[in-house]
Amino acid sequence: MKKALITGVTGQDGSYLAEFLLEKGYEVYGMIRRKSIEDFSRIEHIKDRIHFVSGDLTDQSSLDDIIRSIEPDEVYNLAAQSFVPTSFIQPVLTAEVTALGVLKILESIRRFYPQAKFYQASSSEMFGKVKEVPQKETTPFHPRSPYGVAKVYGHYITVNYRESYGLFACSGICFNHESPRRGLEFVTRKITYGLANILAGKQKTIKLGNLDASRDWGYAKDYVEAMWLMLQQDKPDDYVIATGETHSVREFVEKAFEFVGIKIRWEGEKENSKGIIEKINKNNVNKNLNVGDIVVEVDKNLYRPAEVDLLVGDATKARTVLGWYPKTTFEKLVEIMVEADLKNLKLI
Repeated sequence: MKKALITGVTGQDGSYLAEFLLEKGYEVYGMIRRKSIEDFSRIEHIKDRIHFVSGDLTDQSSLDDIIRSIEPDEVYNLAAQSFVPTSFIQPVLTAEVTALGVLKILESIRRFYPQAKFYQASSSEMFGKVKEVPQKETTPFHPRSPYGVAKVYGHYITVNYRESYGLFACSGICFNHESPRRGLEFVTRKITYGLANILAGKQKTIKLGNLDASRDWGYAKDYVEAMWLMLQQDKPDDYVIATGETHSVREFVEKAFEFVGIKIRWEGEKENSKGIIEKINKNNVNKNLNVGDIVVEVDKNLYRPAEVDLLVGDATKARTVLGWYPKTTFEKLVEIMVEADLKNLKLI
């Protein structure tokens, strides 16, 4: 039985990866930080099948102890300060966790169990102000946030330890991947959860930032398979994981509302834009909603100091070498997320 260590096991990707590896017959270890209130909501259904170990990416000694005691066959580093807006408010914390945390865990592996295979969760945010469209493994980085900068460090230190010490160390440059387990602070979940709350009569509008920002959105459950496939290869390498399609925040809003029978009309430009109900299928929505109601508003305070306007990935290498491809369409992803939040509020 192979042993796998997952940092960030209680997060979106960590929970899906833990499920995936358990189905493959792995013995799964999940690293968690000690907090007064633990949140195991994403892994409650598999909690009794995971071995939890206490550690922190900012604490070298805890990482040393974990690697030395478990001797994992595979290590998946999914833990990070991963919310881009927070990185502008807490840039030092972001650097310590998202950048230096990668170095610390690589150093633990190098010193105590160098035969372990390592996966680093890199990010499309590293491309930032993109140099070419679509973005692939050789596209130069130009990050536009402290989070993106930290991820670039984590990516290159992974490459450095592979080249310097011969570690089996890979980076998956994952483009945006969403799911019903996405945190409420992220724009996709803010849309689907906000929509459910509007239908439940708990809120009137959803406040969003740049509606024209375009992203390559996939389904997190598909993406964890790519992470695993990277560590099953004969040689370590880095791969872009993406759908190859780009959609704006505005499109995500439209698809979400369409799913419940509401058609949105947009008024105003950019920072003054409003989403107004144009048409309603009354069989599928709250009877209190009316044509003309404003259900989406742009909040200037939600704009980033430096915006990333267009991200779309070229996953040809992953498709060719790993045999991986996304199984879930953009439309299906939106449907999955909306349906899950409607169920959460017992609306369906």
